[in-house]
Amino acid sequence: MVESSVISSIGYAPETAVLEIEFLGGGTYRYYTVPPSAHRALMDADSKGRAFIDLIRDRYPTERID
Repeated sequence: MVESSVISSIGYAPETAVLEIEFLGGGTYRYYTVPPSAHRALMDADSKGRAFIDLIRDRYPTERID
């Protein structure tokens, strides 16, 4: 569980570079080809929601999975 006003949970599979994010407002998204460094930065950020906007959105192929 990730504490954030935006994100409910984050899962990452380093062997496939797939990141899954579930948002509090609804929706679970899968991001592909996300490097481990982006996942670490997201988890280390003071504001997980802000890190998502800066590091993930519109940078990696994605699909909604729910």
